[in-house]
Amino acid sequence: MSYSRTVIRAAAVSAAAVAAAALTGATAGADPHEPTLRGEAPIDLRIGSAVWGQSELLDYDHANPDEFEAILGGEFDSVTPENDMKWAEIHPEPDVYDFSGADAVVAFAKANRQEVRGHTLLWHSQNSAWVTEASATWTCDEARDVLEDHIRTVVGRYAGDIYEWDVANEIFQDTWDAGGVKLRTEANPFLKACSEDPVALIGDAFRWAHEADPEAALFLNDYNAEGVNEKTDAYYALAQELLADGVPLHGFGAQGHLSLMYGFDESMQENFERFADLGLQVAVTEADVRMPLDENGEPTAEQIALQAERYDGMLQACLNVPACSSFTVWGFDDGHSWVPGVFDEGYATIMTEEFEKKPAYFALLDGLTDATPGRSPRTPPGLNK
Repeated sequence: MSYSRTVIRAAAVSAAAVAAAALTGATAGADPHEPTLRGEAPIDLRIGSAVWGQSELLDYDHANPDEFEAILGGEFDSVTPENDMKWAEIHPEPDVYDFSGADAVVAFAKANRQEVRGHTLLWHSQNSAWVTEASATWTCDEARDVLEDHIRTVVGRYAGDIYEWDVANEIFQDTWDAGGVKLRTEANPFLKACSEDPVALIGDAFRWAHEADPEAALFLNDYNAEGVNEKTDAYYALAQELLADGVPLHGFGAQGHLSLMYGFDESMQENFERFADLGLQVAVTEADVRMPLDENGEPTAEQIALQAERYDGMLQACLNVPACSSFTVWGFDDGHSWVPGVFDEGYATIMTEEFEKKPAYFALLDGLTDATPGRSPRTPPGLNK
């Protein structure tokens, strides 16, 4: 795998110097003439960040943005609602939809000439309490009716405003789960109700989404799906099955939630290439790189340098495959990262809580700049579709 000039440059200086650059760098957005990720990216690649609209954007004023909003709008040309389109937020009761958070994300995107990645329609986690309760006695037909209504309602509301949808999210177990890699017919309430033929339900979820918005690209999406492994083999086989059945599947997303406690899978580009060979788009959908911290909550210089390499490795795998349509970080600053609330790790994003740019940020910036002199596309227009 090739690495951009940031990582090559990092190898020529001490890790301590890299750490110093991270901790003393200028606050992001301080100079409006500085290059940005969106400004340096190829025109055929969207650079995005997740944001929780309900928490961060309800009071957004385009004429007077706060620092967080200014960076979100200035650095990225794509945004993903981190939680606002998940069932618990957008469909809290059987006959009640709450679009306020999702609407805020879409409005922010329009104000800042951004596009929106929809996330997510079929998932085993963060479902509404009523779904968890009702699904205990669902027949397959009842589960299908609930899911179809939800997909048609949500996708239909934002038709034309969303360029990619994570339709089916984390539908396979991992090798370490009981039963190994298989469809989540126990944890996912919809797949459980239709466990006799869960693939048929998955296919119909894509069909309903496509009918509600024919222009959106529809994705499978999962973690531990970066390289070639047993889990992505299962996704590859599923994609082949769905495509053979005429299902409007358009893409495969690798989330990219990495940890420095583990190695980097060098087969990421190879994995993307095989899905692209099926005619699918691919994407890095939720990138962050977490790490264990010292007793003062600080990373080491070596960790900071390695984090930059990991971000760059994911970006290069995407840049080297023309079918890679978007690269999204799961929040751009540590103050809004989900990681500390879930793992005993941190420092996962490309900026600090004070919006200081880390070497990881510059790894992405240099990689994007190197990929597209003059901000041209990676390939002639249309060939990456």
